[in-house]
Amino acid sequence: MTQFDDIRPYTDSEVPAVMRRLLRDQDLRRTAVAFLFPNAATNWGWLLRPLVGLYLRLRFSRVRTVEAFQRCLEGYMKRLVERSTSSFTVSGLDRLDPDKAYLFVSNHRDIVMDPGFMNWALYQHGFQTVRIAIGDNLLSQPFVSDLMRINKSFIVKRSIKGRREKLMEARKLSAYIHHSIVQDNANTWIAQREGRAKDGIDKTNPAVIGMFSLSRPKDKPYADYVRELNIVPVAIAYELDPCDTMKARERYYQLERGGYEKGKDEDVRSIAQGMSGWKGRVHLSFGKPLQEDHFQNDTEVAVAVDRQIHHIYRLFETHETAYRWLYECPEAEAPPWVPKALRERVAQQPTELRPYILAQYANAVRSQQDAD
Repeated sequence: MTQFDDIRPYTDSEVPAVMRRLLRDQDLRRTAVAFLFPNAATNWGWLLRPLVGLYLRLRFSRVRTVEAFQRCLEGYMKRLVERSTSSFTVSGLDRLDPDKAYLFVSNHRDIVMDPGFMNWALYQHGFQTVRIAIGDNLLSQPFVSDLMRINKSFIVKRSIKGRREKLMEARKLSAYIHHSIVQDNANTWIAQREGRAKDGIDKTNPAVIGMFSLSRPKDKPYADYVRELNIVPVAIAYELDPCDTMKARERYYQLERGGYEKGKDEDVRSIAQGMSGWKGRVHLSFGKPLQEDHFQNDTEVAVAVDRQIHHIYRLFETHETAYRWLYECPEAEAPPWVPKALRERVAQQPTELRPYILAQYANAVRSQQDAD
């Protein structure tokens, strides 16, 4: 396992030292205050930070294992689901075996909540939680890296420069994922492509599938290796995306103004908004393991993943009415049949952003139509 030390999640033996480091971290306290008390953080942060630090020590100082850390988060996740959704439903888990390990390949809407909802669903149904693939671009501060890795995240090194170095890291990542599934019997989650789908189009990047197979022995048939990974497509659908206007703005600047440069700590703000923002109904759909014996290449596997995701994706009224609004009457201000929450968030944004907001919902309908 030493070959994976720089990317793997923390082990139980490392947890006490990591917790001591986290509980002393002032950046963690400042971030916690800004998240928990956004209206008071500027003027009263100096007073709140010591109090938050004391609470964290009381709550987490006795944590000695990864499982204990995740148990401490159970209450937070329960309250987060209750306060930010009107319902959270799950389908397809009855087709899976809790004693087996799966490589869950999911569409990607939210940085933290996609795997968060996945873990919550698995935990509630008696499955082991997942090891989570996370890009190193999100680990801008040491405490973020510690929090992610103690919560079973492993690092995808996207910032590596140089073709040879990138290939070496991709092979290491491939070997680690295979090791997690086959040797450790550990569930693993990865998004179907790098970055969230800011246009609402869920399409697997064949390069992600290609990364999986980089560690395939030359004498093992491709289809056999794919079956060994136990790939399960997963679709998560949000009735309302708390970050839809942020995504629309980024997409608009990229397509209409030649580029978009993220502000300082924008990813952190996006994480906070995605966690606490109102989502309405959320549905998580698990597909069937890819156990076919005819796969010959990465593109065929990517197509099979997409086909399942598009078929099992739960469409809400926001998706269907956004489709009608965008493609049937794009000039209309606010058709009365559009849900109030969607009408209001569109109305609050500049006119040029409206189609980019609607597309995030409407394109899920288009993808499902194309898959039928």
